[in-house]
Amino acid sequence: MQPAAPALPNSAAAKSATPAVAAEPTAKRPKGFASMDPETQRRIASEGGKASHLSGRGHRFTSEEARNAGRKGGQATRRPQPEI
Repeated sequence: MQPAAPALPNSAAAKSATPAVAAEPTAKRPKGFASMDPETQRRIASEGGKASHLSGRGHRFTSEEARNAGRKGGQATRRPQPEI
């Protein structure tokens, strides 16, 4: 018979199994949509907009709606920030 291997506590086994953590943080690389070149992003986004309009869920602003939206946005950016 072979002698049984000595049992290690869970924390000791976990510590020895985990690799050493690097002292310097590594730079994150963009993933998914952010990693694509701008032309590819534009093409994919355009396809989504076209599909939305074809399905009847898309919305086209009239010139009056666009004017009101622009006015609201301008008013929101001019509003002073509350002091804390």
